[in-house]
Amino acid sequence: MVGCRLAGVQGEGALDAMVAEVIGMSEVLLAVGTRKGLFIGRRRGGAWEFDDSPQFNAQAVYSVAIDTRGTVPRLLAGGDSAHWGPSVFHSDDLGRSWTEPARPAVKFPKDTGASLERVWQLHPAAAEPDVVYAGTEPAALYRSEDRGESFELVRPLWEHPTRSRWVPGGGGEGLHTVVTDRRDPKAVTVAVSTAGVFRTDDGGASWAPSNSGVSAVFLPDPDPEFGQCVHKVAQDPADPDRLYLQNHWGVYRSDDRGAHWTDIGEGLPSTFGFAAATHPHRGDTAYVFPINADADRVPAGHRCRVFRTADAGRSWEPLSAGLPQEDHYGTVLRDALCTDDADPAGVYFGNRNGEVYASADDGDSWRQLASHLPDVLCVRAAVID
Repeated sequence: MVGCRLAGVQGEGALDAMVAEVIGMSEVLLAVGTRKGLFIGRRRGGAWEFDDSPQFNAQAVYSVAIDTRGTVPRLLAGGDSAHWGPSVFHSDDLGRSWTEPARPAVKFPKDTGASLERVWQLHPAAAEPDVVYAGTEPAALYRSEDRGESFELVRPLWEHPTRSRWVPGGGGEGLHTVVTDRRDPKAVTVAVSTAGVFRTDDGGASWAPSNSGVSAVFLPDPDPEFGQCVHKVAQDPADPDRLYLQNHWGVYRSDDRGAHWTDIGEGLPSTFGFAAATHPHRGDTAYVFPINADADRVPAGHRCRVFRTADAGRSWEPLSAGLPQEDHYGTVLRDALCTDDADPAGVYFGNRNGEVYASADDGDSWRQLASHLPDVLCVRAAVID
C-alpha cells in the first residue's frame, strides 16, 4: 500500500500466485476517477504499479469506460475542468496519452436551451462494436457511432412528456446509468436521479418509465410512475433480463428487464446506498455497499463492508477480510464499485476518503491499493490481453 503517488503496490504471496496463474501475462487495467484527476494502475502477474502522476490533473473525472471490443482497447474519460468545462477524451494506448476532439464530443443543441454540466456515464454498447452511450447532466442520453469521438443527443428521451416534472437529486439531475442488451441493440435501459428508470425497445425512438415496485419514500405518493431516486442499476451476466437496483432506500431485482421490481433488501444492515455491481461471469451474484442513511452518509454501522449475494438477493453475506476493522467513514459513490473480466473476478471500490481497495477472489479477501487520493468518483477495471 502506498500514498497518493500510487507507485509500486506489491503482491502478497499465495494470492498473487493464484492471480498470476488465472490471468497469465494479461494486464489488468484499473482506472480511478477522482475530483482531481484520473489515476491508472496496471497489474501483470502479482504486482500492481500505478502511474507516477494523475491524468487530467485538477479536473474532476466523473466517468470512465474501458472499451475492449476492438482490436485496440480504448479508454474514455469524462473530465470536468473548472476553467474549460466538461469534455470527453479518449486514449488508444491504455492511458499513456489522450486525445480531445477538435469540436466538443458532447454538446447540447442550441434549440434545447441547455448547457452541459458534466458527463456522468460512458458505456460501450453490448451489441454494437462502435457504439458508445453517454449520460449527462442535465439528464440526457447521447449516442456515438465512432467509439466515443462524437455524440448525438437522443431526442425522444430529452423530449419525453414527463421531463418537465423531473427533479434534480442532491447531486444534480444526472443520467448516471446505461444498460444495453447483448441480444438486442434496440433495447436500452437508463436511470436518472431523480426521475427513475426508463427503457426503450425500439432503439431510442420511444421511452417508457420502468419503476413498478420501486418506492419513493420521500414523495407524498411513494409508488409513482416515475420520480424515484434510483442510484444505480447493474445487469446480471448470465441473464440479461435480470437487473439489480440500488435505490434511495431499497435494493431491488427485476427479472423482466425492469418492467417490475421486487424488494431484495432483507438481510442487509441498511438498504440505503449508491453503488451496485455484478459478477462478470456468475449469474445471481451481485455486490452493494450499504450506507447508514440518507441523512448519515457513512458505511452502515461505521464498518467497511461490501455485501454479496450469490442467490439473486435471497440472502446477503458481508465481505470484509482485509478491509479496515475499526470505525470507518469512507462513503462509496454510485460508480465507485466495479468488477473486472477475470474469473475469479477482481472486485474494486474507492471511497470519499481517497482509499482504493481490490479483491482478486470474487470479494472474499481484500487489500488496500491506495490512500490519500482526492474523493474517488468512479472506478473501472478490465483484463487487457
